[in-house]
Amino acid sequence: MRVSHLPLRVSIGAFVLNSGLGKRSLEGEAAQGVHGMAVGAVPQLGRLDPDRFARLLSRAEIALGAALLAPFVPSALAGLGLAAFGAGLVQLYLRTPGMREAGRLRPTQQGIGLAKDVWLLGAGLTLVLDDFTHGRRRR
Repeated sequence: MRVSHLPLRVSIGAFVLNSGLGKRSLEGEAAQGVHGMAVGAVPQLGRLDPDRFARLLSRAEIALGAALLAPFVPSALAGLGLAAFGAGLVQLYLRTPGMREAGRLRPTQQGIGLAKDVWLLGAGLTLVLDDFTHGRRRR
């Protein structure tokens, strides 16, 4: 891991890890709420039981947060995971009714919480691109 990646990886890794740890105890209505939003964006997730979905989401966030915090995980690999996670959140924003102004990308007041997650996609892509371009410069 490059030293210049530290601020990005530590701040996002701690945030995502904390989010995953907070979802460990989701059950019942809370799990149904998270699952319902996800199914609205990715209908195939409807095949999963809401409690199982919440457990899988929690574990995925914990694993991603830990990968970002672990210095032995290459930035390109951690960045790919972060970009995939961020892309899923952007898809949730784009497909959930009421999150955007009609016919626009601009978020509604309710959509700001999801729209801001575009930074996770950008940060993940930055880690991947920087790792690959930095490796080329050394050759």
